[in-house]
Amino acid sequence: MTLEHDETNLQLSRRKLLAAAGIVVTVAPVLTSGSAHAASDRAGDRSHRVESDPVATPPVAGLHLQFGADASSSVVVSWHTLQPVRNPRALIGGLDGRLEYHVAAKEVSYTDAKSKQVVYAYHALVNGLKPDSAYLYAALHEGAEPQFGTFRTAPRGRAAFTFTSFGDQGTPTLGKQITPAGSTNPIYVNDNLGSPAAGDTTLGVERVKPLFHLFNGDLCYANLATDRVRTWWDFWNNNTRSARNRPWMPSAGNHENELGNGPIGFQAYQTYFSVPEAQGQTPVTKGLWYAFTAGAVRVLSINNDDVCYQDGGNSYVHGYSGGAQKAWLEQELAAARADRGIDWVVICMHQVAVSSANNFNGADLGIRQEWMPLFDKYQVDLVVCGHEHHYERSHPIRGALSKLLTPQPADFNTTVVDTTKGTVHMVIGGGGTSVPSNQLFFNPPQCRVITGVAAPDPTTGKRAPIYNFGGDPEYAAWSAVRNAAHSYGFAAFEVDPGAHAGGYTTMKVTYYDVVGPDGQLAPFETFTLRRPRRDAGFQAN
Repeated sequence: MTLEHDETNLQLSRRKLLAAAGIVVTVAPVLTSGSAHAASDRAGDRSHRVESDPVATPPVAGLHLQFGADASSSVVVSWHTLQPVRNPRALIGGLDGRLEYHVAAKEVSYTDAKSKQVVYAYHALVNGLKPDSAYLYAALHEGAEPQFGTFRTAPRGRAAFTFTSFGDQGTPTLGKQITPAGSTNPIYVNDNLGSPAAGDTTLGVERVKPLFHLFNGDLCYANLATDRVRTWWDFWNNNTRSARNRPWMPSAGNHENELGNGPIGFQAYQTYFSVPEAQGQTPVTKGLWYAFTAGAVRVLSINNDDVCYQDGGNSYVHGYSGGAQKAWLEQELAAARADRGIDWVVICMHQVAVSSANNFNGADLGIRQEWMPLFDKYQVDLVVCGHEHHYERSHPIRGALSKLLTPQPADFNTTVVDTTKGTVHMVIGGGGTSVPSNQLFFNPPQCRVITGVAAPDPTTGKRAPIYNFGGDPEYAAWSAVRNAAHSYGFAAFEVDPGAHAGGYTTMKVTYYDVVGPDGQLAPFETFTLRRPRRDAGFQAN
């Protein structure tokens, strides 16, 4: 069957989906030579069109997906507008166009404190889906052309699938107009640390076609932008090319902290995303930590600004949850390790506990103090993070020495890594920012650790970091592999459940350099994470 024929069938399925819901709308057909169906559809288009007011009716913008708590049965369809709409909803069907679900979308909004622009987001939570199944869907509201996507639910139980991860993207657009000194001609520049690579990485992910993508914070750097709302729009216009067909599951980074947008600055992020609910949250902290299960993998997304010493956002929010996030994290980790249906525990977060880049952010002692003992206690397998704009991975680490809590490598095999010995940390911060850090590595590897902050500057209010208690950088024996040659890329994780109970399960990890337009990829390294399956009485050491 040709790709052209597949696309024609998909267009016809879209028509069937809308027709089953009683909606008549123009959907441009894909024409194939001698196609009677396409010709018939084209004729029908002449008399059936959406009636809308182009001034009062905004389009469906930034279509994207998130998983619910059980990724095998629950998906959220999301989009946003700059005007309120009527009857927002999602239609869900099989790839044959048969309507299975008709779900109303919930409206949420925020007012950007800088521009006073109100942003509306719509989230349709779809439950009761079949595991490991493909769906076609449409997002629409009254008067707007429907926008379509497809997705696959996660398998239930032990099964193979692939997920990807990067952080620190920005946008590939030019959102600020300036007039250079000595010129009368205004030009456009990027004022949110974006670059053309921010578009290339999205298309690189689409080449892999993962089940889902973990986004490790610092999504679009809107807090740095002149126009924060436009920056979010540019971000979603870029990433909907992937996120409408597979869930993009985020963690909030320090650059999601936007001054005035909610009491602790994360209200824009909390509006655009609808992630699983979590205990211990308030209206202020909703969505800043959550968990979901895909197959035998439990993913926990946490927000490190709660524990970091670094003052990296628009406001200093250290300790904002009052310990609620840590209590939730320990409860979730304990439950995951007690569940013999869960083999892998993965943490998605932003700021890092390890980094061997000099004169950049550095590691943060707060993470080492608050999170690392829990990772050790409950034998977390993998931590994916960003914040440092390069690729680096650690040996499996467990335990710490010195007042810097320097992580200790438990093994030095870089090809096949036994995660029962320790947690592998992967810094994957090459999502597209214009300020990479891969040319700043200490040689040999060392680490600057933020151990506190100075008093607020009387002019800016910012707290400068204090490194290594004023001493020298630590020796980074934990550093296993670094990529100094390329700035941009992402990691893909191929989960293999293993052949039988009591055997081993693996993740084949490939880090891809993104080396050009259209998401051109070049593998940098491949290695394997390995651990025993937990369905036959296995007890971790």
